[in-house]
Amino acid sequence: MADKEPVIVIKKINIQAAGAHGGSWKVAFADFMTAMMAFFLVMWLISQSEEVKQNVSDYFSTPSIIEYSFSNYGAELTLEKLFLDLMNEPLKFFEQFVKPIDKTPNIMAMGTKKIALHFMAEQMGDFGVDVSNINIGEDQIVFDIPARLLFLEGTGRPSSQFVDVMERVKGITTGLEDVDVYVDSEVYFDSGRDENLGSARNMAQQRLDLVVAKVRSTLENTSVDVYGKPKPVEFVQGAGAGGKDPEDMLRFRIQQKPFKSDGSKTRKLGEVFGKKDDSMNVYENFVKQVSEGRANELPEKRPFSK
Repeated sequence: MADKEPVIVIKKINIQAAGAHGGSWKVAFADFMTAMMAFFLVMWLISQSEEVKQNVSDYFSTPSIIEYSFSNYGAELTLEKLFLDLMNEPLKFFEQFVKPIDKTPNIMAMGTKKIALHFMAEQMGDFGVDVSNINIGEDQIVFDIPARLLFLEGTGRPSSQFVDVMERVKGITTGLEDVDVYVDSEVYFDSGRDENLGSARNMAQQRLDLVVAKVRSTLENTSVDVYGKPKPVEFVQGAGAGGKDPEDMLRFRIQQKPFKSDGSKTRKLGEVFGKKDDSMNVYENFVKQVSEGRANELPEKRPFSK
């Protein structure tokens, strides 16, 4: 008897708790509510206008600013812009990786002169506008549009190209913020007769009124002011570019204001340091440009220097 092994009894105990304490019904309920929310979102979207549907589609399908910049401006210009953004506006730098591209961008906030020039050429180059005459400074952009592209010769009546050309101008001016836009309507006249001056002034004013009204009607921000000035100019043969006769012109000047509407300083269009070396690839060249540029700067002017 002493050598007999003890008997071990294993008994299964089932604990039946109240239904409210279980977890499976909660999972099922969550799945049900998720499906219902998705259903109502779909029903809401179906009932919306085409404009709202397009906005929702753009939110999920539009590439980020970074993706857009690489595909449109190339690696070199995008790297320059990112570097300047990182130096001047670090938070904006990180925001661009997820923020969808703005279809009406503010050209004065593009960061670099090269990207601003690329954008301007893309907008205006197809209509016979001389891209070489586009002047981009750190706080202003100046460009000319020949009056023959907008108006019938010798009149203030719009030409067949008026709508198309002004649509391109709209792409430049619509998204502007904290700037003054100056438009000069230049009309050349023969100084031999006094009435020619009055006629030229009237024609310049007619053209100016149409262009300025069009620009003002498409602005998105109230921090933009538009000014116009008719400019009758005495005709001098061969006084135009390259010794050619001058022609009537609409001259646009976008001037950045010193301060934003919130009181902070506006950021100037910048340039990356150093010179380009054609023997290097884009990324090596960028590092070389930045390194040489910073080495040549005074210490107190370097970004992040104390």
